[in-house]
Amino acid sequence: MSDRQHLSSFLRRPILGKDGDRIGRVQDLVARLGDDAYPPVVGAVIRIEGRDLFVPARKLAGFEEGSLRFTGRRVDLRKFERRPGELLLAGDLLAHHLINVARGRLVRAHDIELVVAGGGWAVTGVDPRRVGLWRRSASSPHTAAIDFASIQPFVGQVPSARLRIPFRKLARLHPAQIADLVEQASHEEGEEIIEAVGLDRELEADVFEELDTEHQLEFLEVRSDAEAARLLARMEPDAAADLFTEIDQERRSPLLDLMPAPQQAKMRQLLSYNSETAGGLMSPDFLSVAATATVDESLATVRTSTLPTAALSTVFLLGASGEPAGVMALADLVRARAGEPALTSARTDVTCAHPDWDIHQVARTMSDFNLTVLPVVDERDGRMLGIITVDDLLDELLPQGWRRDFGMSTVEE
Repeated sequence: MSDRQHLSSFLRRPILGKDGDRIGRVQDLVARLGDDAYPPVVGAVIRIEGRDLFVPARKLAGFEEGSLRFTGRRVDLRKFERRPGELLLAGDLLAHHLINVARGRLVRAHDIELVVAGGGWAVTGVDPRRVGLWRRSASSPHTAAIDFASIQPFVGQVPSARLRIPFRKLARLHPAQIADLVEQASHEEGEEIIEAVGLDRELEADVFEELDTEHQLEFLEVRSDAEAARLLARMEPDAAADLFTEIDQERRSPLLDLMPAPQQAKMRQLLSYNSETAGGLMSPDFLSVAATATVDESLATVRTSTLPTAALSTVFLLGASGEPAGVMALADLVRARAGEPALTSARTDVTCAHPDWDIHQVARTMSDFNLTVLPVVDERDGRMLGIITVDDLLDELLPQGWRRDFGMSTVEE
C-alpha cells in the first residue's frame, strides 16, 4: 500500500463493485478548490454505459493500490455536472499550461501527484516530466513533482471554478519574468496574466515594457484608445516612444492627444529623433540639481524625487544653461561631507553623447569609459536632454526574442 499515487494510475482503469465485477471506467478525479493549499479529492467521474456519473470519495476505496472500488449501495445515475469550485484533474490540468508562480515559468502537467491528507486524498504536486508510468513509479516523486501550492491554473481552462490568478504571487516576480509568462502563453492566457497584474497599474506598465513588440501590439489592439493612452503614459518615455512608432499610423495622433501634457511633451521630443540614434534611445527622465547645490540639498532632491529607482543611481549637476557641469553616483553623494558643495565631490570631466550618434558610437563610448549611464546633450548649446542606461543599450543590441532563442522563456516539460 502507498500513501502517494499519480493520477495516471487511475485514468481509464476499471472501477469495481463490491463483488469484484467491473461496473464502469474511471474518467477523471475531482478536487475542490478553496482555502486549502492542497485541494482535497472529493470524488471520481466514472463512465457507465456511455454516461459520465459522479461518485463521492466516501464511497470509494482502493486509492492506495491505484485502482478504485465502489463501496456504496447504489450509484447515483444523474449525469455528472461540475459544481462551482470543482477541478477536474485530467480535464482541467493534464496537458494544459499552468503557472509555476514560484519560478515564474509555465509548466505543462503530464501527471498529477496525490497523497493521503486529513483522512482523505489531496492534490499535492504537478509532474511536468514526459515519462511513462513505470519510470514515474520507480523514481522519487519528491524530486520531480512541483508543489501544487506553487501552481496556478488559468481561469479559462476551469470555467466553473471561480478562479482568480493571485496578484500577490505574481507581484513577487520581476516584470521581465511576468512578461516571459505572457510570451509563453496563448493570447487568452496572456490576457489573464495582464488582467491580474493590472491591479497595479505601474506593474502593468513595467510588464508591458518587457514584452516583445509583437505581444505589445497584440494586447494594445484589444484596448480602447483611452486605455492604450493611459498605459503608454505610465511606461518609461523611451519604451513608450519605441512602441508608439510600431502602432498603426491612423491611431497615433488620437493616442498622443489623450496622454497627459507632461508625458505627451516627452513623447513628442523623443519621436523627433531617429529610433536608432542616441536621441531615440535616451530617456528624458534623469535626476539633476543645480551645479551650486550642496550635498544636503542634493540628497533632499533624491528623497523627494518621483523618478523610478533606477534613475536615482546617478545625479547630474547642471550649469545655468542646463549643461552637465558634474556627475556623481548616489553612493558618492551619500559619502560626501554634509554642507559642502556637491560639485566638490563630483566628477567634472563628463562624457556625453549627441542625439544623432548611432547605436555603435553609444556602445563604444559606454564600453571605453566603463559607463552605466551616458548623458545626451544638445550639440548646439550643450544642454542636457536625457540619459542612456546600460540596460537600454542592451535592450537595443539584443535581438527580438532572444530569451526564446536561448531557451530562457520556454515551457517546462
